[in-house]
Amino acid sequence: MTDKKIAIQDTYGERFQHCWGCGAKNKEGLHLKSYPSEEGDKCICHFTPESQYTGGVPANLFGGFIATLFDCHGTASAAWFAHRQKGLDLTEETVIGRFITARLEVDFKKPVPMDQEITVTSEIESLDERKAIVQMEMEAGGVLRAKARMVAVGVKDTM
Repeated sequence: MTDKKIAIQDTYGERFQHCWGCGAKNKEGLHLKSYPSEEGDKCICHFTPESQYTGGVPANLFGGFIATLFDCHGTASAAWFAHRQKGLDLTEETVIGRFITARLEVDFKKPVPMDQEITVTSEIESLDERKAIVQMEMEAGGVLRAKARMVAVGVKDTM
């Protein structure tokens, strides 16, 4: 691993940097950032929600936003795990392969509070040439709040 932390999303090719959730070039976006762990076997994203993302239960995060966090972090994680499987590292010159969501299952465990940092962690369940299955957990305040399982597929730059 490199000493300088590089966000996976910052290594997306030019045409893939406009996602509302994680695109570096989307002015109104959230600019979510996911990073490989030191060992490279997990990916981690930290995010503190702003008050406009509250859900039907006051002071708790909207469920669709929880899915958004899993969506952006999961596809970034899939890209990292595929990149790592090729024996590659993240550098400032990296243009990582892009993955998109084919399926996302979310298991909501407990409400996610608005006033605490959220940590989303992912691990690879399986990976082949074009498909990744990613397992994720969301915690806030040291408590498991949600789990997700994503099937992500790699796309070509011409998509």
